[in-house]
Amino acid sequence: MAQRLRHKIGNNSTPHPDFTLENTHNGTVCGLDEVGRGPLAGPVVAACVYIPEEKRCLDFVPDIRDSKKLSKPKLERLFELISEHFTFGIAEISPQEIDEINILQASLKAMENAYSQLSKPPDHALIDGNHIPKNMPCSTQAVIKGDNKSVSIAAASILAKVTRDRLMTKLAEQHPHYGWERNVGYPSREHLDAIDAHGITPHHRRSYAPVRNFLEHGSTKTQRALAS
Repeated sequence: MAQRLRHKIGNNSTPHPDFTLENTHNGTVCGLDEVGRGPLAGPVVAACVYIPEEKRCLDFVPDIRDSKKLSKPKLERLFELISEHFTFGIAEISPQEIDEINILQASLKAMENAYSQLSKPPDHALIDGNHIPKNMPCSTQAVIKGDNKSVSIAAASILAKVTRDRLMTKLAEQHPHYGWERNVGYPSREHLDAIDAHGITPHHRRSYAPVRNFLEHGSTKTQRALAS
């Protein structure tokens, strides 16, 4: 199966996530990933995906990979196919709760919540990164760079990213100055300049340094000077 799930991208042969990790466990196995730790605005979003063994051979499965390596059209296409054919859950944690419990704990809580949405929770969870949510009710395995190794984790990264990108694009309609449809809340120059010019919104994370600097000093430029 692992060999079947490797293919060429452009002129370079690159390793593709496969089901090796899933196959090392007895019972059902899901993958979890989150998106949105770094942005200054918007929620953190996590997804959980379970791919039944009989659906691993579907034509689009070899296209599933780390969401950061996919174009927007391919992300949108895979989002629809993954959500149509596989079992999944998606959860988000608000900027206000991120400020209260910190982004790491918010990310882990989002993954717990995404897992809990599955009507028949899998027996084992593969979790991207090196931290494990403390309240997971199943056996777990942390997988560093898991979206490059496990198809289930990579599928979760796609659902989480597309969900969050769509949400930030919708929020950009309400708050058009910040370019969220382009930067999805990350601290781009456009976003930082807009904070200085227009202030912050209820969707900004007040505990993050540039936003905190604006609240304390009326500008994000202090933080930018320290970073340069």
